[in-house]
Amino acid sequence: MVATSPPRTDLRYTWKVTASSFLGNTLEYYDFLVYGTAAAVVFPKVFFPEAGGFVATLSAFGTFAVGFLARPLGGLFFGSRGDRHGRKSTLMVTLVLMGLSTILIGLLPGYATIGVWAPILLVVLRLVQGFAVGGEWGGSMIIVLESAPPHRRGFFSAWPNTGGFSAQILITGIFAWVFTLPDEQLLSWGWRIPFLLSAVVLVVTFWMRRSLHETPVFTESVAAGQERPAHGPIRRIFADDWRNLLLIVGLRFAEALPYFLLTVFALSYGASIGIDKGQLNNAILIAAVLAFVSHGAFAALSDRIGRRPVYFFGAAVVFVMAFPFFALLHSGSTVLIVLGYVLVLNVGHNAINAIQPAFYAELFPAERRYTGAAAGREIASIFAGGLTPFIATALAGADGARWPLVAAYVMAGALVTMFAVYKAPESYRRDLSTTGESVR
Repeated sequence: MVATSPPRTDLRYTWKVTASSFLGNTLEYYDFLVYGTAAAVVFPKVFFPEAGGFVATLSAFGTFAVGFLARPLGGLFFGSRGDRHGRKSTLMVTLVLMGLSTILIGLLPGYATIGVWAPILLVVLRLVQGFAVGGEWGGSMIIVLESAPPHRRGFFSAWPNTGGFSAQILITGIFAWVFTLPDEQLLSWGWRIPFLLSAVVLVVTFWMRRSLHETPVFTESVAAGQERPAHGPIRRIFADDWRNLLLIVGLRFAEALPYFLLTVFALSYGASIGIDKGQLNNAILIAAVLAFVSHGAFAALSDRIGRRPVYFFGAAVVFVMAFPFFALLHSGSTVLIVLGYVLVLNVGHNAINAIQPAFYAELFPAERRYTGAAAGREIASIFAGGLTPFIATALAGADGARWPLVAAYVMAGALVTMFAVYKAPESYRRDLSTTGESVR
């Protein structure tokens, strides 16, 4: 029996799907960013106390990167499931796995209690978290994209991708209180509160997602009694869509590098040069609030002039701002630090992040769209996301004196992205119901 779907012109339902996906991605980014914040500030002492100092920080960021290693597997597994059995049911599974793994991290005993089992279990839960997240982003974006009006799909699919910033607002607010606790309370129970609070977002999102329909594109083009291809979506994306998978890897660098650099690495780096973490938290909070405005504006513009020019502009801004950002950071001035965050994140990163969902998904035909978009993004996450805090910390050195290497690293990533945009096809007018051939 084919699942029912709402009329294509039902804007109220489109906003409902958008809100559900927004909450799902808020949970996704909340889970990952709360881990990143804890890895920068708390985990070196709780899970790696015998390493000490610089090595402990590298170890904590190493476990942060581990989660990204599982994301491509999750993207392939859940993407294939979503292309075969539907977007909605797959998203229910990823949501529960993602939320429960985060809650369990918040309940995990530290090294002082269970010894070496503490970091081992931390890595296992991080892998489960990453596996679930690998399927969440692609599905939640595609269910919006395939339910939105064709001429506004960039605009609607941009809002779920602001989940990273809504999550950052939550994390900044929660950690602003957690950081006021005495060190003994912070290291014993205070750091656990942000992880356990993810249960609230999990319950609300699960309730909303239960009432969603399958997308019109899936029911009409994929599941409507069409003959199944001889090979599944996983095999076909590597055989037929490998060029677009490589493009996505290149397209992610100018988005992921500055984001994780400014929201994760900068917290530990700032402390090494005498900047209070409260200043950085405030800068992140301001950029997170402004992100909603910039996402809406850039996404609407991409629906009018195309994805490629907006994406290229964002990558160029990231390239230009790599060295100036560190100069603004080293000034120690709150106003200048905020300015640096706004220019890099709201002008550069947001121009890219706003249109990623539409741009990536439009590169694949309907019957393997979930697999292609999810796998491409999560494969890229290993190189352009999860390793960023680790690489940046290693490049900067124990005293942060080698920061120009970090800036050069960001510039190199931005150049890769600009080249990928140059090679990518324009996709904003593509018919999402098309099946079969890859987009070239």
